[in-house]
Parts: sequence; C-alpha cells; structure tokens
Amino acid sequence: MTAAAAEPIPIIGGTGALGAGLATRWARAGAAVVLGSRSAERAEAAAEQIRRAVPGGDVVGRANPDAVAAAAVVFLTVPFAAQAENLKGLREAWRPGQILVDCTVPLATALGGKPTRSLSVWQGSAAQQAQEMVPEGVTVVSALHTVGAPTLADLEAELGEDVLVCGDKKKDKARVARLIELIPGLRAVNAGPLEISRIVEQLTPLLISVNGRYKAHAGIRLTGLPVSVHWA
Repeated sequence: MTAAAAEPIPIIGGTGALGAGLATRWARAGAAVVLGSRSAERAEAAAEQIRRAVPGGDVVGRANPDAVAAAAVVFLTVPFAAQAENLKGLREAWRPGQILVDCTVPLATALGGKPTRSLSVWQGSAAQQAQEMVPEGVTVVSALHTVGAPTLADLEAELGEDVLVCGDKKKDKARVARLIELIPGLRAVNAGPLEISRIVEQLTPLLISVNGRYKAHAGIRLTGLPVSVHWA
C-alpha cells in the first residue's frame, strides 16, 4: 500500500497534536491533506506550519464542514470531550457512503482526571458512540489510538508500529488501511468488528503509563503475522 491517495485526506481536529502529526507524515508521503477546524483561519494557519515543515506539501486548511465534504474517508482526531460536539455540529455535512475514522480515546482528562485512566462510555467505546451520532449511511471505523503525536511530528523519528483497525465492514477497513499505510513505518492490522474498539481504546492509557515511566514513545507491534498478506 504505497500509492498516493486518489482523494485528499480530511482531518477534523487537524490543528491538534495528533491531527497535525498525521497531516505532516501524509504530506511528506505525497498525499494531499485538508485540515479541518471550527475556524477556517486557524486551520489554514496550521496548514501553513506544516507546509513549512514539508516544503511542497499539499496541505490546506478549511472549516470543518468543508473538510468533511473533501473526500469519502474522513479522520476525526479531537479529544473525547469534543467528540460529541463536533459530530453534532457536522451532522448535516455528511453524505451516505462516507467513512468516519474515529481516533477518539475516552481518557479521564476529559473530566480533569489522569490520562492514564479511561472513562466508561455507555455505548461501549468512543467509536460506537460515534456510530450512533453520524447519519444513517455513514460508517465508522476506529484506528490510530496507539500512535503517539510527538513521534508523528518528529520527522527524524522512524516509525515501526502496528495500527489496530476496527470496523464492521472489511472493505471499509481495507480502504482506511490503505491510507494509514501511506505513512512509512505504519502497518494496519484488522482487529475485528467495531465493538473491539472498547479494548483497543484502552491501550492508549496503558501506553501513556508505560511511556511516562520509561521516558519513551513506545508503540504497539504484533509478532507472527504474515509479512505480505496481513489483511485478513
């Protein structure tokens, strides 16, 4: 999965650390990126910073509704406290057939608690909550919970991590996987249906705890998978 994306990659929350880190890596890989924010001006300012970091990078900033309209696969990289607000505000922007890639983690920081503790979500996971909030015809896939924003932003850092992808439709997960694997060093792994997100999302506070103790930026890597045909 190394060909450039046919469409731009929209990132709602693209001005945040994770969104900007992903945008930087995708831009360096030659993909076009649309950063979304509630403020188009703020989004464009963030896009300009990435263009300076990646000369020639195809990155633009747009208001969130315009970012959603830019492509069929849209990434949501906002904190848990902002997930519901963003999805409610964008309900009219979606069109049937689109895929929302939810990267949200229900961390206790949303309520002023510790980032090493997760919150219970009535639906089971943040991704399942997102599926209830998007219009009918929009599919939610969850991914990118264990890739650290500081590592993504550091273009000198080599990546070598697996990204666990959850969703109820294999073809949608494969489509998301192709975009993830545009970033050198990331391998997308089919982790199962969307309900498995409740497990995957718990890995984020685990990694925060481990990395805090070891002063590191460790990620997740699964062993024993087939080298070439790993999407099953």
